[in-house]
Amino acid sequence: MNIVKTIADLRAAVSRARGEGKRIGFVPTMGNLHAGHIALVKKAGQRADFVVASIFVNPLQFGPNEDLDNYPRTLAADQDKLFEAGCHLLFAPSVEEMYPHGQAQQTIVRVPGVSEGLCGGSRPGHFDGVSTVVSKLFNMVLPDLAVFGQKDFQQLAVIRTMVRDLNMPVQILSEPIVRAADGLALSSRNGYLSADERATAPSLYRTLIQLDVAIRGGRRDYPALIAEGLSALQAAGLRPDYLEIRNAIDLQPVSERSTELVILAAAYLGKTRLIDNLLVDIHTSA
Repeated sequence: MNIVKTIADLRAAVSRARGEGKRIGFVPTMGNLHAGHIALVKKAGQRADFVVASIFVNPLQFGPNEDLDNYPRTLAADQDKLFEAGCHLLFAPSVEEMYPHGQAQQTIVRVPGVSEGLCGGSRPGHFDGVSTVVSKLFNMVLPDLAVFGQKDFQQLAVIRTMVRDLNMPVQILSEPIVRAADGLALSSRNGYLSADERATAPSLYRTLIQLDVAIRGGRRDYPALIAEGLSALQAAGLRPDYLEIRNAIDLQPVSERSTELVILAAAYLGKTRLIDNLLVDIHTSA
């Protein structure tokens, strides 16, 4: 696996691979890799001949009171994991390489509608930072396909909408959430949890499961279900940020005609913000 830190070297390496007739797959990350990230890399390897991964902690998507400075950076360990997963090229740029004219002067890519509410409501400007950096990375790598995880479900919807609206020639693939044995969705931020908080954290997923069972069992009183879910989260010791049931296709509010749903939640344990989601297909309901 080659490691490059400049856009020029990245483009040269990808150009060589493309000149050899190879299909380019891309997995953008912020590092501190876990099994969920590695699943994305392996999927890219199944669908492409040359896999590029990036590690860049993007300051543009962090708010003023968020964890940019403390976000875990584990480049050496990440390199080993990527090599073992079959990654061919790692792009690990500096902030100066990505934003040579400064962040304040950076052109911003904003995806309206799907980026609003949910995490977009709780983290103003977050998805502007995500869509901007991903669009830059797409223009640098020019991949045939890119793979994103379903844990960041709204992010996935934002990227798909951006690619569609801006006619970007890249296929967006998704990979299901990878979970710990007790159900907790794997996340780089799980490392912030204390031992007691880690024991409590799976309550978030258990609450989503309870709502899923209720919906599949025939309940359609969504406001009441959400109220019950919020109460369950609070009783478990979590501080809910949001809990919503949306249309899985476009993240619009759920209606009686909706058949493909997604339950989305964010909650705090101490200072750690956890997110999770669960897809519900009413066609398979009892």
